[in-house]
Amino acid sequence: MTDSAKRPHKLMDQVSDRLRLGHYSLRTERTYLAWIKRFILFHDKRHPKDMGKPEIEAYLTHLAVDRHVAASTQNQALNAILYLYRQVLEIDLPWMDDVVRAKRPERIPEVLSPQEVGRLLAQLEGTYKLMASLLYGSGLRLMEVIRLRVKDVDFDYQQIVVRDGKGAKDRVTPLPASVTAELKAQLDYVACLHRDDLKAGYGAVYLPNALATKYANAEHELAGQYVFPSSRLSTDPRSGATRRHHVNEKGLQQSVKRAVRRAGINKKASCHTLRHSFATHLLERGSDIRTVQELLGHKNVQTTMLYTHVLKRGGHGVVSPLDA
Repeated sequence: MTDSAKRPHKLMDQVSDRLRLGHYSLRTERTYLAWIKRFILFHDKRHPKDMGKPEIEAYLTHLAVDRHVAASTQNQALNAILYLYRQVLEIDLPWMDDVVRAKRPERIPEVLSPQEVGRLLAQLEGTYKLMASLLYGSGLRLMEVIRLRVKDVDFDYQQIVVRDGKGAKDRVTPLPASVTAELKAQLDYVACLHRDDLKAGYGAVYLPNALATKYANAEHELAGQYVFPSSRLSTDPRSGATRRHHVNEKGLQQSVKRAVRRAGINKKASCHTLRHSFATHLLERGSDIRTVQELLGHKNVQTTMLYTHVLKRGGHGVVSPLDA
């Protein structure tokens, strides 16, 4: 094997090590590695040190023109490539700031009416109905409900603590009283499952940021277990440890899509649509936009302002002259 063939593999190991040092998730690690490999292969396996701005822009153009990827996908590829140069190769040249990012189209978020939300939830049952209810009732993102842990559910204060959300931020959001009984039953199931795992010699759960090392028995405690655990044990691809992880998000996504069809909702609705609906309905009921911003975990209030465009007041809050 030639030196040029070996170099990308060694480089990928360096990228993985750097991402893990920065406590990036496994999902992000796999995504960044995939984009960097595609970038290198697109340029005939040339080493990134031998390339620069023209090669990056050529690859981004290929994604947009030949692959027809969305602006967000193109920017994700750019983020991975710039991470490679800045964090792994430790190259930070002025031209990096000049690479043009694709402009994401400004679209009004898809929102369901309260009646449509009710019809959608009525088409779900069991665990998926509970999870979807939290997406809407607490304004959680898909992976926030998937990664929810026992210790983050507070029945006394009727709230959910979202830890390490988007932007590595924690926040607090309301726990709907209407799902209290179902959620307590789910936690009882988790406790039974965890006891069985401990008896079988397992019972560990993945903990981020080396918490398992800092607190010796934390990974075996019930508090750290996922509220929605997988039905089977799995091997951690990084450590090789056998643990019980959370459920796969695809199951919930597919169930919500089927529920949308069965409910006769003619909108392009998904799990994230329930979060959009949470924000819009709070604003419709008079909640302060800053409060909604905190509940959603938005860094900028301008992001939250998007929901004011879909309130039930007509375009830009005016009444149609036909109705007048």
